[in-house]
Amino acid sequence: MVAETRFPLTGPNGSLISTTHIRELTMADVAFVVTTVAIFALVAFVAKGVAKL
Repeated sequence: MVAETRFPLTGPNGSLISTTHIRELTMADVAFVVTTVAIFALVAFVAKGVAKL
């Protein structure tokens, strides 16, 4: 027996969103967060270097 979710994930047109699509969105979110953290780390590194001048 397949367990049904209480609130199925549906797209804007009412179709069910596939788990592959959800994984792609999750990976995009992870990539965005990692990129943002890397940029802030780079800015902090540059700021430290400028402060030593």
